[in-house]
Amino acid sequence: MNNISINKKELSPAQREELLRALKTRFEKNMSRHKGLAWAEVQAKLEANTGKLWSLHEMERTGGEPDVVGYDKKTGEYIIYDCSAESPQGRRNVCYDREALESRKEHKPENSAIDMATAMGIELLTEEQYRELQKLGNFDTKTSSWLKTPAEIRKLGGAIFADLRYDHVFVYHNGAESYYGVRGFRGSLKV
Repeated sequence: MNNISINKKELSPAQREELLRALKTRFEKNMSRHKGLAWAEVQAKLEANTGKLWSLHEMERTGGEPDVVGYDKKTGEYIIYDCSAESPQGRRNVCYDREALESRKEHKPENSAIDMATAMGIELLTEEQYRELQKLGNFDTKTSSWLKTPAEIRKLGGAIFADLRYDHVFVYHNGAESYYGVRGFRGSLKV
């Protein structure tokens, strides 16, 4: 997909059409992730919300392979997660947040997971959401993903991440300032 200006937050008609085509193909290929939901209804919701469509474009552009994973009956919103097999390639090598980034004296990563997610208009998956995602397939078998960290853990300097090994979801901790080539983050978006 073509790059767009981060400040613009609008897609050209061609970008919008290309994104919707990719999302529809992924939706139809992975019906087990969203049983009972219809693409036409999802597409109508997306087309009515260009800001969310831009966020989905960013998820797609950075390798997240976003897909619908549920529907919130209370809010009437579709729930979308990054469903790439491994942590999105374009979002790796990042520490947890701005505070962690600024605390590094040397060898700073280029960005943080929280800053990137905010700029993209998405949220990091929580531990609960990550475990729900893992029920839909095997994700992060070679990588790991930062998770939204509870305030009490972050206040003490830590952050949590998770992966899937030995057919089990493991949630770990690390200093929030750490970063690795195989650790990124997965996002969620409601439309």
